[in-house]
Amino acid sequence: MTDRSGTTAGAAEAPAFSPQWLSLREGADAAARSAALIPPLLDRLAAAPPPDGTLVVRDLGCGTGSLGRWLADRLPGPQHWILHDRDPRLLALARASLDGRTTAAGAAVTAAVHEGDLTRLRAADLAGTSLVTASALLDLLTADEVDALAAACTGAGCPALLTLSVVGRVTLDPADPLDHEIAEAFDEHQRRESDGRSLLGPDAVAAATEAFERHGATVLSGPSPWRLGPDESALTAEWLRGWVGAAVEQRPGLSARAEGYLRRRLDTCAAGGLRAEIGHTDLLVLPGAPGGDVR
Repeated sequence: MTDRSGTTAGAAEAPAFSPQWLSLREGADAAARSAALIPPLLDRLAAAPPPDGTLVVRDLGCGTGSLGRWLADRLPGPQHWILHDRDPRLLALARASLDGRTTAAGAAVTAAVHEGDLTRLRAADLAGTSLVTASALLDLLTADEVDALAAACTGAGCPALLTLSVVGRVTLDPADPLDHEIAEAFDEHQRRESDGRSLLGPDAVAAATEAFERHGATVLSGPSPWRLGPDESALTAEWLRGWVGAAVEQRPGLSARAEGYLRRRLDTCAAGGLRAEIGHTDLLVLPGAPGGDVR
């Protein structure tokens, strides 16, 4: 498993940060995101409209721009997206898909790119920003990096929509005796040390909620699980390879048993007999607003 702070498609599901993987998962991401968080977001944006009428959205770890493609039609009026990532390939794809776009309501969308380390963003960098967004990012960050993001957003008074963070819940049907051990090893892998950084993995949602609330914001949450069936067999197969591979990387002693396990799972998947639910949670951060959970 590769992890790279500042890109999308968290190591939680991805064997790599390739455009092909991001494209494969885009439909499942779109189906999973919590639509229940959109109305309170729109209320917040309406309460503080931008001076010139154009929403400025900063998408952190934008990947190929899939979150922008999903969200632009759900936001009001003209929009300017600032796309942050460390991978110039992904930035070029994201910008091409968003810049010059017209929303379903007929509003214009423009886009600019910002290549670099998003963990260095501070409140001053968010001046004039209407909304911060991210997808499959929080679990790739450390506690200090999440705290810095919370300080930046709350310091700028900027709401944030942070989607598809893994929470360490995987259910496969039919079940297999090795499911639990693979899942446990995978979660350990997500919490590993990487280049001196202690990744949050499935603890990211709790850590982010605590950090944003400590900085004075209200955090609304909504479940956003992937629910994969026979129609998503290609995605399920790629996810399985990455999931099992990360587990074995974390616990090499699993290797022999995991080989047979993966073969069984892939065979069942190819036959259309495997269903998977991979748990995620979306967070909506509202600095200074009342809140609660959204279901």
